[in-house]
Amino acid sequence: MKRIIALLMAATFAFALVACGAGTTDSGGGAQSGAGDGNQGGGGAAVAAKTIKVWASQDDQQLTRQLADQFIAGYKDFDVTIELGVVGEPDAWKSYSEDPAAAADVFFFPNDQLRDFVRAGALYEVTRNKADIVSRNIESSIDAATLDGKLWAYPNTADNGYFLYYDKSVLSEDDVKTLDRILEVSAAAGKRFLMGLDDNGWYLASFFLGAGCTLTIGPDGKQASNFNNADGYAAANAIVALTSHPAYINGADDVLVGGMGGSISSGVSGTWNAEAISAALGENYGAAKLPTFTMNGKQVQMGSFGGYKLVGINATITDPERLVVAMDFADFLTNEQSQLARFSARAMGPSNAKAAANPAVQANIALAALAAQNVYATSQNDVLGEYWVPAGALGTALVNHTSTDIQWLLDNMVTQIGQ
Repeated sequence: MKRIIALLMAATFAFALVACGAGTTDSGGGAQSGAGDGNQGGGGAAVAAKTIKVWASQDDQQLTRQLADQFIAGYKDFDVTIELGVVGEPDAWKSYSEDPAAAADVFFFPNDQLRDFVRAGALYEVTRNKADIVSRNIESSIDAATLDGKLWAYPNTADNGYFLYYDKSVLSEDDVKTLDRILEVSAAAGKRFLMGLDDNGWYLASFFLGAGCTLTIGPDGKQASNFNNADGYAAANAIVALTSHPAYINGADDVLVGGMGGSISSGVSGTWNAEAISAALGENYGAAKLPTFTMNGKQVQMGSFGGYKLVGINATITDPERLVVAMDFADFLTNEQSQLARFSARAMGPSNAKAAANPAVQANIALAALAAQNVYATSQNDVLGEYWVPAGALGTALVNHTSTDIQWLLDNMVTQIGQ
């Protein structure tokens, strides 16, 4: 904290010398320049040059470049150059941890990596324009960017979750309310319901979270889970029943997208497949929250993981002026207009409250389904990396019916993720 305060004080002093006022970022538009004129032409003082490096996914390169150019055009306090590198959100922590000093100054990452970054001291706490950032984003996205009472990143999207896609020529709105009915109608039509459970702890958790099981951080800082309790046992048996049904098919996104409108009636995925599935189904394109499933003779709502994509600032930045530029750019990247641009370009769901309320966003079928499912979603903030491999192995065992001793499988998973 002392280091951060010292840097920001130095940055404030530097801004007083260079521009007679620090740059700020408006929550709804472009970067705003300082009040003084000494940093512009007409014989004024020279503008200091600052270069920042930004990581974004391959799919986000064009949009990030456009936003970067808009930011540069409106930023008068420094002569800014923004260099882009290709690192997607899922690989952010891995790439950063390999060489923090060589990592980007600004990068996108999913909120389930937040704890790893904070543990490593890899992020600057968000203090610049914090009140505005908090007020303009939905509460759950701020929670996802917060740890130990401190805001560590800028919320960027609220769409990293999953829900049900379905073919309206096969299934009705009432049919998709329960998994039993989906399977029944699909079987009668010679179609299949797809949910990727083999080596996939993300979707697998839907049954356990719906049953009331939890993933927490233990006193020792390790992952803790009660997926092996009585409710977890019942949830696992519901998975076995699903994977034994003739209308069930296991598969990844490519199988789902390729089969929609053909052999597949419905399936579980996220917004990243919305465009392809909409194109495949046309007027029969439908989406809804996840269905309920039968557990101990009762209908139980499937849970899910609710994920958010964030923007972080590399804590290895030592130049206080460059730190301010990086913070201002992260602020700009995640403001209302930038999030609407991201929605328009890639149909990503905004975390910004005003952007999320935009009529175009509200009319998006996939985002509406995700919003309905998010009521039953669990944040991934307390999901550590140790969860995924054992959970994936459990999914593989349940899909392939490799053991009849379900309790042993659950106990083994819980033991492994706590190691």
